[in-house]
Amino acid sequence: MNITRSGGLVAIALVGALALASCAANEGGTGSDTPSDLSGTLAGAGASSQGSAQEAWVAAFQTANPGITVDYDPSGSGAGREAFIAGGVAFAGTDSALKPEEIDGGFAGCVPDTGYIQVPAYISPIAVIFNVDGVEELNLDAATIAGIFKGDITTWDDPKIAALNEGTTLPSASITAVHRSDDSGTTKNFADYLSKVAPEVWDAEPADPFPYASGEAAQGTSGVVDAVTNGVNTIGYADASKAGDLGVAEIKVGDEFVAYSAEGAAAVVAESPAGDTAGDTDLSITLDRTTTDPSHYPLVLVSYIVTCVEFEDAEAAPLVKSYISYITSEEGQAEAAASAGAAPLSPEVSAQVATVLDTIVTG
Repeated sequence: MNITRSGGLVAIALVGALALASCAANEGGTGSDTPSDLSGTLAGAGASSQGSAQEAWVAAFQTANPGITVDYDPSGSGAGREAFIAGGVAFAGTDSALKPEEIDGGFAGCVPDTGYIQVPAYISPIAVIFNVDGVEELNLDAATIAGIFKGDITTWDDPKIAALNEGTTLPSASITAVHRSDDSGTTKNFADYLSKVAPEVWDAEPADPFPYASGEAAQGTSGVVDAVTNGVNTIGYADASKAGDLGVAEIKVGDEFVAYSAEGAAAVVAESPAGDTAGDTDLSITLDRTTTDPSHYPLVLVSYIVTCVEFEDAEAAPLVKSYISYITSEEGQAEAAASAGAAPLSPEVSAQVATVLDTIVTG
């Protein structure tokens, strides 16, 4: 396994069966038992939320394709996009869709004026993780989460938290709220949720950098999880696949408090419209955060793969097409569901993605 680490379109229906057979047909053939004749090294970087899935994808893909080495650096969405824009990697993973200015600036590794590809690859809830003395269950609404991370709510027995957790003894202790120190698509999705549902509290524009001078900063998903785990009376946010044994808050949706689930995340994504930059090779969406349906979990991220239609390095094209075809296939999505608790793309959307990937120039 080669994972290096460092700190108008219609709405896309991404909900689908969560129990996909591991032997499902893979259009690219890269997950089959017959090794391909491709060889070379493929470098990608970006979203740390994809870390567990990428580990599983790389292991399965390299088993089926022993001539290919895949290196994915989970350095964060912002770092991944920067590396791809500069031509340092053949693909990026990002929890934030490309910004118009990033698209307009072009991509060093792509043949000029041939376009880019942006396709969903990984859907996951974002968990509000906590480690609070004597507290095993925690209910929070968006306004209270926003107040905690903005620095307006500073103790665990604050009346706003207590009102949501009747019968729970909350410690009279200071809150340590941990956020990402790096540019992070997870942060942008977290902030987007808070700005949409609690705009009266979270008054900053959603962006990859954390916007407030409050709390404690940590590098990457693993850094946030470590800080919450090893700290005292801590709270943070992270891809749900990394929550481990930490407490996870239930968030208020409508009149109920809702635990995260792959099904709930997928339900939100399924009802969300196409994004502002969406087009023939861009399947980005704008997530609907304001649902009041308790079968939905609106604190969710969609993580994309960004790559070229035509590469300056022509040898990279078949490797990229083969690998991304695998991870977005039913087989690859089943692997991510099993290894990372992700909500898989539906077979229909996998087919949409395959159509986009067919535009990659390989000869």
